[in-house]
Amino acid sequence: MNVKELIAKLDLKTLSEGDTDLPVTGCYCGDLLSWVMSRAQEGDAWLTVMGNINAIGVAALTEAACIILVDNAALDDDALKKAQENDITVLQSEADAFSLAVWINRLLNPEE
Repeated sequence: MNVKELIAKLDLKTLSEGDTDLPVTGCYCGDLLSWVMSRAQEGDAWLTVMGNINAIGVAALTEAACIILVDNAALDDDALKKAQENDITVLQSEADAFSLAVWINRLLNPEE
């Protein structure tokens, strides 16, 4: 599945559109940026409430497929600009991180 398909299946709002053809291969939930930096994997959909410029840097460093701001968390203006400059897709959902992680897992692993 790619980011574009994830957006459609989970009815996510796009705040910054990067490369939506990137594959989504996993999911990571976390808000402590140093923790995410050392544990998130390339291709993860990163679920967080952190909508600041530092989150964009972490997404770029980890090569996350996208950032999904959960619980309608906001993306600040500096972060939006940096996401656009770095071709990073930032999405938003009303759902909480747990629910989204479960849904993403089901989409990525339909046989489970």
